[in-house]
Amino acid sequence: MRVIVDAFGGDNAPLEIIKGAALAVKEYGHTVILVGREEEIRKAAADNAVSLEGMEIVDARDVISMNDEPKSILKEHKDCSMAEGLRRLAAGEGDAFVSAGSTGALIMGATFLVKRIKGVPRAALAAIAPTDKGPFLLIDSGANVECRPEMLLQFAHMGSLYMTAVMNQGRPATVGLLNVGTEDHKGGELQHEAFALLKESGLNFVGNVEARDVPMGVVDVLVADGFSGNVLLKTMEGTADMLMHNLKQVFFSSLKTKIGALLVKGGIGKLKEKVSTAPYGGAPLLGLTKPVIKTHGNAKAEAVKHAIRVAAQFADEGVIDKITAAVGRQKPAEAAAAEKDTEAN
Repeated sequence: MRVIVDAFGGDNAPLEIIKGAALAVKEYGHTVILVGREEEIRKAAADNAVSLEGMEIVDARDVISMNDEPKSILKEHKDCSMAEGLRRLAAGEGDAFVSAGSTGALIMGATFLVKRIKGVPRAALAAIAPTDKGPFLLIDSGANVECRPEMLLQFAHMGSLYMTAVMNQGRPATVGLLNVGTEDHKGGELQHEAFALLKESGLNFVGNVEARDVPMGVVDVLVADGFSGNVLLKTMEGTADMLMHNLKQVFFSSLKTKIGALLVKGGIGKLKEKVSTAPYGGAPLLGLTKPVIKTHGNAKAEAVKHAIRVAAQFADEGVIDKITAAVGRQKPAEAAAAEKDTEAN
């Protein structure tokens, strides 16, 4: 697989991106195409003894920052590393694309440069997060603040296909709808209509899911509008950070607790691994014609390595073809609603 990587996306670029790419090349044998300022890439690699073997470099002089307007990827920053990588993906020069850069810019750039699958009104950001029973997929997690019921149904189909093919290794994914209660009648108009559509969808739909139950791993795929999904995701991330921070404070508060920390060091390490998102690589943008992965903005080498692995698997499992086929099988009413949304966007 040939994976294109934005070498200047994220807080730790380019060094951690280069290190992660080197790990991916060594462990998985993929070819990595680094996009960014070539002389800086080569200097960072040389200064830190990182081998560039198995990698290609595409020179791109500009960088789009987290503070830039997302739409500037199409205008002022049209020649940035992210835009150049997306153009090369669209041209077929790689099988997948990975970036730790601006989420908004990536969604904007991917939508207009890589394009959406016909019949998909908006691409969805599908975050992968840990639970007590393993990873789950949250779709949408911030790309679409306002949604129609038909969009949530489409998100469910796309998320289920991705989870089954890439994360569950063939096991059918369970699907739930984020809501304020588990009863069928809970929620507003959006949730009521989406619930009815999901119930008749043929998916492995288990019903409404409350936010407090999500960390326990009650579903593989959780469907939500982008506003609610993003709030849930950020709350889970913040809670995990707070937990680890407070554990550290407790264990280093006295000599007695420091001794205790040594005794349970292995267990604490396992807990840290369990709440880490690094092994999951990043969030796929679903609904596009090519595989695009958004990894965390502060991703270190290990997370970048996994993002490249997941991106290659995303391409290898033929998820795009499966989503395209699923969209093609939409019922007339659903297809008409999706087409209306596509024209509006």
